[in-house]
Amino acid sequence: PGVRENGGQYTHAAIWVLMAYAKLGMGNKTFELFKMLNPIQHSSSFSLANEYKVEPYVISADIYSGEQHLARGGWSWYTGSASWYYRAGLESILGFNLNGNILKLTPCIPTDWKAFEISYQFGKSQYLISVKNPNSLSGGKIEFEIDGKLLANQEVVLIDDGNNHNIIASLIG
Repeated sequence: PGVRENGGQYTHAAIWVLMAYAKLGMGNKTFELFKMLNPIQHSSSFSLANEYKVEPYVISADIYSGEQHLARGGWSWYTGSASWYYRAGLESILGFNLNGNILKLTPCIPTDWKAFEISYQFGKSQYLISVKNPNSLSGGKIEFEIDGKLLANQEVVLIDDGNNHNIIASLIG
């Protein structure tokens, strides 16, 4: 009891919960969970790092809740949790979703985030994506502008023309 999937934090499942909150549009809760799962949180003091006992720069597959190993990380280099955590940040929070050359942005961010940027290399083209949040929203409809031209739809067709492109995405509700 309290080790691995048996009552401790099973990190895969915890990340899937975070992703579910993002699907529900709950940006503040989503980011709260994202921060909570960040392994660096386990080394903010000597005593916490001594309990955690694994590297604070590698996400663990689980964190034990059993009395004998309370708060200890397990399987830090033997897990797919790191890739799920990365996807949760990039896809569920920042909303970066790419299907071939079609980019959709569906961010689910904390309401106090006013903006963020993503730099993305697509073939030989560089895209600077600036997401603006002037109305303190968690997500919703986005208005896109690429290279100064307003787009009519909710997706961007990326082209590999070797040029730099600027995308401005504004959350409008």
